[in-house]
Amino acid sequence: MSITLIKNARIVNEGKTYEGDVLLQHGRIEKIGQGLSHAHASIIDADGAYLMPGMIDDQVHFREPGLTHKGEIFTESRAAVAGGITSFMEMPNTVPNTLSQSLLQEKYELGRTRSISNYSFFMGASNDNVEEVLKTDAKNVCGIKIFMGSSTGNMLVDSASVLENIFSKSSLLIATHCEDEATIRRNTERFKLEYGDQVNINHHPLIRSEEACYLSSSMAVELAKKHGTRLHVLHISTEKELSLFDNSLPLAEKKITAEACIHHLWFTDADYAEKGNFIKWNPAIKSSMDRAAIRAAVIDNRIDVIATDHAPHTLEEKNAPYFQAPSGGPLVQHALTALFELCDQGIFTPELIVQKYSHSVADLFRIHERGYLREGYHADLTLVSPNHPWTVDRSNVMAKCGWSPFEGQTFRHRVTHTWVNGNLVYENGKIHEIGSGSRITFDR
Repeated sequence: MSITLIKNARIVNEGKTYEGDVLLQHGRIEKIGQGLSHAHASIIDADGAYLMPGMIDDQVHFREPGLTHKGEIFTESRAAVAGGITSFMEMPNTVPNTLSQSLLQEKYELGRTRSISNYSFFMGASNDNVEEVLKTDAKNVCGIKIFMGSSTGNMLVDSASVLENIFSKSSLLIATHCEDEATIRRNTERFKLEYGDQVNINHHPLIRSEEACYLSSSMAVELAKKHGTRLHVLHISTEKELSLFDNSLPLAEKKITAEACIHHLWFTDADYAEKGNFIKWNPAIKSSMDRAAIRAAVIDNRIDVIATDHAPHTLEEKNAPYFQAPSGGPLVQHALTALFELCDQGIFTPELIVQKYSHSVADLFRIHERGYLREGYHADLTLVSPNHPWTVDRSNVMAKCGWSPFEGQTFRHRVTHTWVNGNLVYENGKIHEIGSGSRITFDR
């Protein structure tokens, strides 16, 4: 394994930014300091670029097995490292759904042989697999995923007794997709009656409404409080839901946490006119007031982490009429540069980005020796060059689906290098396709 010395970096780590060097050896961070040298190291001159822990994405859909026309673990992990993401946690709504321990183990085998980045996979819950869910190994699996609203796939858990059973018996982190299905169905029928064939993407945030989100999120929080469950609510999309979350406790003491996604931090319902189904997500992108509130909650710690919800579909699928077009889109390659754009706008800071997209994810999931630049930790790092503009177009999209909701956007920052377990896997537009990814483990 190579020895690498990264010189003249602007290190962003644990709330500080400072000039320094980092030595990588044996897949670990050997030394952090200034004026470092090593006789046998390959030298990377960072030339003042930001060096930070690799991003950890706690919500992706890489589509393998069963949906590989949309994406694969190999293709999407390539896109991830090109975006500075060195670890991911993947969702269970593949085909077949990951609803048994044997199917979960099959996904880990896929990760072992195909992933360039580090990986973990959620165990899925349904209305009839509670016994399988409760067998999940807390040290080797990131958590349990419950769809409390239907999305891509058929994993809706709408049985009150099943929810009570899982929330009362599980010792693992439970991650929830929260949208109230009955509300969505009522809204759908109302809009069909009123608009017929003219229902379109502009109605999406009204069909998958604030009420639907709040009813489901508040139910999940109520169940977690009742049973003392470790709950993580994914992709918050409304201002109203933010009242459910607390910022009075440090993250280490929280039992109920929340996540914001890149698309809810970037887009608003005004963007449907230009982007159409290409920004159709569940939960829906909503108003500029909701976006402003979510951004504020990231800053004041009501929202604990940032993720992508990377969920690719083909161009043909996304170009279908509203009701036929699936929800989701590719985001891993452009998430970090989008966050740096928000830094340039004065909304976030680089230190906050690293906190929410690396440190806090590691702390929240209790990931073993990742998510920080610390001597002895796994050498997962990314280098981001400031004032290095580039424009997103289909020729430089690495996700298998071949498109991005950010097409036409010029970003001022660029990911130039990414290391996974000390291996340089991405360098200035080139992927080094080596089997660097490792299974994430947890200190639980």
